[in-house]
Amino acid sequence: MDLFSHSAREGRIGQPLAERMRPRSLEEVVGQGHLLGPDRLLSRAAAAGELPSIILWGPPGTGKTTLARILATRIGALFEPLSAVMSGVRELRAAVARASEQLFAFRKKTLLFIDEIHRFSRAQQDALLPHVEAGTVIFVGATTENPSFEVVAPLLSRCRVLRLEPLSEGDLRVLVDRALGDSERGLGRAGLTFAGDAVDACIAVAAGDARRLFGILEAAAAIAGQGGHVTRAVIDEAAQQRTLLYDRAGDEHYGVVSAFIKSLRGSDPDAAVYWMARMLEAGEDPRFVIRRLVIFASEDIGNADPQALSVATSALAAFELVGLPEGVLPLTQAAIYLACAPKSNSVLTTYAAARRAVSDGGALPVPDKLRNAPTALAKKLGHGRGYKYPHNFEGHYVAETYLPDKLAGARFYRPSSSGDEVEMGRRLQRWHDAAKRETDNAPGSSDPDDSP
Repeated sequence: MDLFSHSAREGRIGQPLAERMRPRSLEEVVGQGHLLGPDRLLSRAAAAGELPSIILWGPPGTGKTTLARILATRIGALFEPLSAVMSGVRELRAAVARASEQLFAFRKKTLLFIDEIHRFSRAQQDALLPHVEAGTVIFVGATTENPSFEVVAPLLSRCRVLRLEPLSEGDLRVLVDRALGDSERGLGRAGLTFAGDAVDACIAVAAGDARRLFGILEAAAAIAGQGGHVTRAVIDEAAQQRTLLYDRAGDEHYGVVSAFIKSLRGSDPDAAVYWMARMLEAGEDPRFVIRRLVIFASEDIGNADPQALSVATSALAAFELVGLPEGVLPLTQAAIYLACAPKSNSVLTTYAAARRAVSDGGALPVPDKLRNAPTALAKKLGHGRGYKYPHNFEGHYVAETYLPDKLAGARFYRPSSSGDEVEMGRRLQRWHDAAKRETDNAPGSSDPDDSP
């Protein structure tokens, strides 16, 4: 018995702290109260001994694998783990065959856990579908990506999607205390002491990720040594290899980009630069950020401040000239300018209205007066006849129609009441009023009383 206990302790010592501290029961799980609280889905399922097929969706280090293991134990099922990165259809079929044998020979259920299910191809996910439908396995998938985009619809429709949230600062503090106080699985025997701001720094760097938290604690313990004192500097050194939570092809990428654009649109330069820094510090290509700034300058500012587009495109030229790290400065200048600029989406709405007219009306003929007449035949056909050259008129404007006849009088552009578009709107209104007066005064006008 002593020999077994000694071997078990030695095995635990060889494991990373995150693995040693993995919860062994639902009661040990920290966080995710919306799923594990009284009368919540997973609590009810565990109590009933029945579990539907589910997909656990959440950022790294929030307990997806741990929950799957514990739930398998609670419902009396075998735990069959696969990694979508390391496994293919052959491994999937072998796992299903083992599950089928256990079910029909021993009436033993199998929880098939597939980590990073989003990395399975459509064909691989389709291969799983009939076994989920038949009940051969209880399927639990884990993903950091939005299942709506990464999991095939037939499989998604047969699963409950459960969103796991990043652990709160309070949750992480509980885990720190647990790790430092546990002499069997944690760091309790190391005799460490922590400076007042060291734990706070560790929690901040972990950013809701329990696995990252334990990794930093373990590295800090190694740096400080037995009975050592862990300072903020030790935590910084332990965490120096950290990477920000930002996958350029994943769900967090789209979340950060969305926050960046919405901060610009909401005229908040502080938030806009923060989210931009999140992208750049995580390794995003600065040209991607600049492209978003250029699009924003037209889509959300437009002619409310025509200079905005020049500022955005100039940021690209400046970045190409100086590169990194100084290249972040023109990007920051552009982000601040765009956030503080007057806003208008009339460029977007104008094109959308014109596009609908094209879609609804098809290729309407160009009025003859607007056609060029470079040849005698074109002139004979009436091309260009009746065209009024604006520069021949006072103010370089003359009342004229330029749309196809079927669209005469249509208005696609509606100037906003923001920035430079105020004056643009007034100018257009003067021209529209002048055109109306000319139409009303034309021979045969049906309402001569409208004339000025």
